[in-house]
Amino acid sequence: MSTFYVVRHAKAGSRSHWEDDDRKRPLSKSGFKQAEALVSVMGPYAISAIISSPYVRCVQTVEPLARARRLAVQETRQLAEGAGLKGALRFLGDPNLDDVVLCTHGDVVQELVEELIRRRILKASQTELDKGSTWVVEAEDGSPVGARYIPAP
Repeated sequence: MSTFYVVRHAKAGSRSHWEDDDRKRPLSKSGFKQAEALVSVMGPYAISAIISSPYVRCVQTVEPLARARRLAVQETRQLAEGAGLKGALRFLGDPNLDDVVLCTHGDVVQELVEELIRRRILKASQTELDKGSTWVVEAEDGSPVGARYIPAP
């Protein structure tokens, strides 16, 4: 059994007020606080790797955790906004990965939750998607078999 911590990036600055490339949009002040608090939230858990969407807001969300755990943030377009669930499911299906943080976007997390509901791992009422929150997903033989929610800090 492998464990994955699927983190939705922390609160970012307003999309409508950001005039530059959206991939460069940073966390807001409250988002930086959430990112720092993620270190405590993840304190009880073993973490072997941190993989993130290359979008600035995702990388900034997991940087404090990476520093605290002395791990590099590995960036991949497979977790980028609009990449769909396929990329995230590839990680869950990798038998060589365990205790991995995957930082991504709301659209990917929503697709993941919908897939977990479709597979009857979650109930239809379990649709939490708050920025900065984490879904702990257990995978066995490449497929999700369990999940639980950790609220945003």
